[in-house]
Amino acid sequence: MIKKVLLFGDIGIDDIIALIYAALDEEIEVVGVVASYGNISREKAINTISYIQELLNYKDLQVPLILGAERPMTGEIPKEVSAIHGEYGLGPIIPPVNDAEVVENFLQIIDIIEKNEDIYIANIGRLTDLATLFILYEDLMLTVKGIYIMGGAFWVPGNITAVAEANFHGDPVAAQLVMRYATNLTILPLNVSNQAIVTPEMVNYIDQVGQISIVKPMIDYYYDFYKKRDPSIMGSPMHDVLVLMAIKNKDMFQFFSRPITIVQSLLGEERGQSIADIRPYEDGYYAITETNHHQIAFQMDYQQFFFDFMTIMSSGQFDRSLYKNEK
Repeated sequence: MIKKVLLFGDIGIDDIIALIYAALDEEIEVVGVVASYGNISREKAINTISYIQELLNYKDLQVPLILGAERPMTGEIPKEVSAIHGEYGLGPIIPPVNDAEVVENFLQIIDIIEKNEDIYIANIGRLTDLATLFILYEDLMLTVKGIYIMGGAFWVPGNITAVAEANFHGDPVAAQLVMRYATNLTILPLNVSNQAIVTPEMVNYIDQVGQISIVKPMIDYYYDFYKKRDPSIMGSPMHDVLVLMAIKNKDMFQFFSRPITIVQSLLGEERGQSIADIRPYEDGYYAITETNHHQIAFQMDYQQFFFDFMTIMSSGQFDRSLYKNEK
């Protein structure tokens, strides 16, 4: 069954890989893309997604591009991370500048949700837009089939501070709001996304047999950053694509369900830290405190990830027999 997905992204290399993956996967239908600040500015994100839409023929499919937030609920001015993702979130690639007039259309999200039964939300960036929707349209948001987000780090190191992951750190206020109000939430944290390694050999194969020429230069750029930071790393972690994989195949992951709190401090290492309540209390206690449980992925099947990623990104050209460790 095809999964209809409304995708929220802050636009970096792994976000773009997730968009390409979704476009190539016949089990996923992207019904809208929400572009906001994060790795790059919202203005640049809109330009980049417009470029990707033309590359992937999304415009021909009439997939709407929706303008998300320009800054977090904390009111801070976001800092871009071009050293990791490039000036336009495409690594070394500079897309043509889109001079088209930009029209605010955030409320189009409501129409998309109302018109698509059993819709899923994939949030692979900051949670500002998602939190805004819960503030304005909580009842409608509770009708969404499932909300899947990339964010957090539980009992593993963070990637922006010692304890915090970038999406939650970027807007901890929004992250906490989503934890408070969502009832159908699945989280793909660094616990699993750090395991989603794409090696240079995998990238070279995709480049040779795949259809999207920008994949290799983007991931090579991404890997250069990770390699400088950690020389022992064997490839690039594709954090965001796991969200789409989980929507279509939750069996790839192991989950546990716990209430979650996001640290609200705006200063210090603890900002945006994700804390799961693992106290052995009965569900009745959490009902009294009105605290929702959320599914947290803590382990994944790398072999399933490998075959799925290679098959989709090579447009079905991947030969499994070449993988020597296949059982």
